[in-house]
Amino acid sequence: MNESSSIKSAESSIIDISNLCLTFETQTEPVHALSDINMKVNSGDFVSLIGPSGCGKTTLLRVIADLEKPTSGTINVEGKSPNQARLDRAYGYVFQTPALLPWRNIEANIHLPLEISGYSKDEQKSLSNQYLSLVGLSGFEKKYPWQLSGGMQQRVSIARALSFDPDMLLMDEPFGALDEITRDRLNEELLRLWEKTQKTVVFVTHSIPEAVFLSNKIVVMSARPGKIIDVIDTNFPKDRNLDIRESKEFLKVSQLVREGLKEGHSDGS
Repeated sequence: MNESSSIKSAESSIIDISNLCLTFETQTEPVHALSDINMKVNSGDFVSLIGPSGCGKTTLLRVIADLEKPTSGTINVEGKSPNQARLDRAYGYVFQTPALLPWRNIEANIHLPLEISGYSKDEQKSLSNQYLSLVGLSGFEKKYPWQLSGGMQQRVSIARALSFDPDMLLMDEPFGALDEITRDRLNEELLRLWEKTQKTVVFVTHSIPEAVFLSNKIVVMSARPGKIIDVIDTNFPKDRNLDIRESKEFLKVSQLVREGLKEGHSDGS
């Protein structure tokens, strides 16, 4: 098993984390969420973070997004602080639930970050049409969130996150609440979207098949305090489909992830 706790490559890194720790202070006792995280993510990577519940996957994603502050260590996003990267709109964030405003129709929901950023109404209209088309929802502009299925709502959320053309997409278990058939379909759609846009994606999941199918790198984390146990390269072709899940290579990588998770549980016990 790979003992390295960093993603290494000759390519330029878009996220660079060194010796990062995060401890939450509570009224009773400190909660050590992340411990000695070292990680590099290259431009164009699809990196999945996987680990047991409560291991700090979402916390790490939130640190990248400047939604949590590390206690120690360093993190650079596109060569700057997470705070500056956030202000520069370097990333779009997709939450576990779509978080769409129910009083706005789909088009107006996608316009929201564009309005805040000062885009003209014509630009808002053009960009919302472009990204609704990209996620396969042209024609649904005037519908309201409650009129769409959960999977369609999450596609709107992805279109909104992409609308201002960020370099990165940060995704926190976006398909976790969906049924398996819908999840499989959206996994394939997300893979096509990644291939088409060439975005850097950091994706949180509890699902081994999802992590292996989507990613070119899988970061396996231990139980709290979250540490990086292993980093696994998949090396699958970008034009793969769900049939690859029956291949020997897919099953081999899945087993490596499973072994890493087992080791992570042991370390955290």
